[in-house]
Amino acid sequence: MNTFNTNEMNQQFDNLFMAPARAYAALTLDHAEKMFNAQMDTTHAYAQAGIAQLRELSSIKDPEALRQYMESQQQVVKEMAERVKGDADKVVSLQQDFFQKGQKLTEESVKQAQSAAGKMRKPA
Repeated sequence: MNTFNTNEMNQQFDNLFMAPARAYAALTLDHAEKMFNAQMDTTHAYAQAGIAQLRELSSIKDPEALRQYMESQQQVVKEMAERVKGDADKVVSLQQDFFQKGQKLTEESVKQAQSAAGKMRKPA
């Protein structure tokens, strides 16, 4: 008579389903944290740039200062465009990293499942 080994079944269930789910949840949480931090950094930088521009604008007292302010706006636009590009590149990089790690987790889970299925087919 065969005995039913619940510990082995629980271990297999954990290895095949729960461990990959925990790993994916940890990966997703890590990615969400990185994205949140990137968004916070970006928001802070844009807010600081806007405040600096408003301070500069509020300090204009004569036509010459206005002319200088207007001329400096080309450089400000250039710097902001570079910042936007850098921020977009950072998000793309984070997304690619998340995708690659997720794909690797999936491949490892499939290999474990195939290995476990192969062991189940073999006679005891």
